[in-house]
Amino acid sequence: MDLLTLIIAALTLLAGAVVGYFARQFIAQQRKDALELKAKKELLDAKETAQKTLDDAKVRAEKILNESKEEQKERERDLRKMEERMAHKDELLEKRDADLTKESEDLKAKFERVKQMREAIEKMEDVKKIELEKIAGFSEEEAKKQLLDVLEKKYETDFLSRIQKLEQFGQGKLEQKARDILASTIQRLASSTASEVTVTSVTIPSDDLKGKIIGKEGRNIRALERAAGVEVIVDDTPGAILISSFDPIRRQVARVALENLVLDGRIQPARIEETVEKAKVEIEKAIKEAGEKAAYEVGLIDIDPRLLMLVGRLKFRTSYGQNVLQHSVEMSHIAGMLASELGADVPIAKKGALLHDIGKAVDHEIQGTHVEIGRRILQKFNVDVRIIQAMQSHHEEYPYETLESIIVQTADAISASRPGARRDSVENYLKRLEDLERIATSFGGIEKAYAIQAGREIRVFVTPENVSDLEAKKMARDIADRIENELKYPGEIKVNVIRESRSIEYAR
Repeated sequence: MDLLTLIIAALTLLAGAVVGYFARQFIAQQRKDALELKAKKELLDAKETAQKTLDDAKVRAEKILNESKEEQKERERDLRKMEERMAHKDELLEKRDADLTKESEDLKAKFERVKQMREAIEKMEDVKKIELEKIAGFSEEEAKKQLLDVLEKKYETDFLSRIQKLEQFGQGKLEQKARDILASTIQRLASSTASEVTVTSVTIPSDDLKGKIIGKEGRNIRALERAAGVEVIVDDTPGAILISSFDPIRRQVARVALENLVLDGRIQPARIEETVEKAKVEIEKAIKEAGEKAAYEVGLIDIDPRLLMLVGRLKFRTSYGQNVLQHSVEMSHIAGMLASELGADVPIAKKGALLHDIGKAVDHEIQGTHVEIGRRILQKFNVDVRIIQAMQSHHEEYPYETLESIIVQTADAISASRPGARRDSVENYLKRLEDLERIATSFGGIEKAYAIQAGREIRVFVTPENVSDLEAKKMARDIADRIENELKYPGEIKVNVIRESRSIEYAR
């Protein structure tokens, strides 16, 4: 019984195991089928989505392609319209060119007819003039002179009034001509050397000050130009005003005065004249310091202070474009070295070299060569005769009396002959400006004269008590005639004679 029970139990267990196994296999198969069905569904959905996306892309591509075709067609239409307009313009230009050609030919024909008529009229005028001279018994020039003399005496006031009207009418044209001449001159002389020796730039903090510097109707700038003897150029250059003059001392005085006026802010004619006078004092101080510095640099401490003032003036003088003070200091060093090597007197050679061109400090005020002027200056200050002998022979105007005189002449040749040290054109240019002022001041009644605008204008101030308005007009013509006869120059030179009356009284 127990065995049977065990057999039944074993069979039951075996049957349960078999049933469980097949049940698990069935469940696994069901799950597998479900997963495969899900995967197939997802794959089908993905394919549908991809097909939909592809269809949408095709639609958008077709739309973009159609838009591109429409845009291309629109551009082609615009190009065709543009080509039509250009063709129309070409036709108009050709027609206009033909019209202009025809007008030009008509003008040429009219010009020839006018020319022939003018020649006929001139011939008739010549015949009429000859007949009038026979009848009157005077030549044209004699009759003209007598008539002008009578009219001049009788209608002097009317002449002056008429001349003033003509000047006012032509003022704009003259100013434009002056600007053109100045521009042309600047272009011809646009080198660094010419700029250094003729123009100084003054920096201003604001361009608004330019109007204040010019003043009402230009009276401030005219007062500065008259007081300092320079030309003040106010143009479109930002933050700067140019001062032009061939005389460097005048330029420095004007520069210092203008800088002080800008700092002070009170710019009016009376203040300008006062400031210019103060600037002259400052420049005199700078000249003294330059002379003392030059003597100290070359090791000479026993030179008369009055001579050093003249030496300092050479700072503002050039010779063929070379600064004379720098040239003299350089010569002094060279002369000292040569004297040391040759056994000569070193201090005498140095002093002779430093003072060799001292006559150039005042040669525009005293007649004679700068060597002769320099000798007279040194003799006046009781300078050692050996120094005078050393300096007087550097241009071979006097014989070589000492070894030091040969050394000074040699040092001068060495300093002046260096490449680029001197420029003949600059010296000739400055000489022409000096000649202009010399001719102007040779007339009576002249207070002062300044050559400005790079020698294109000579500005002459006359004493109103000695020269009348009509005499001033005559003087301008006479000065112009002398310039034409005595000087050679390109272009034209404007002669500007200024007569200004001032009445001054003091309230006490």
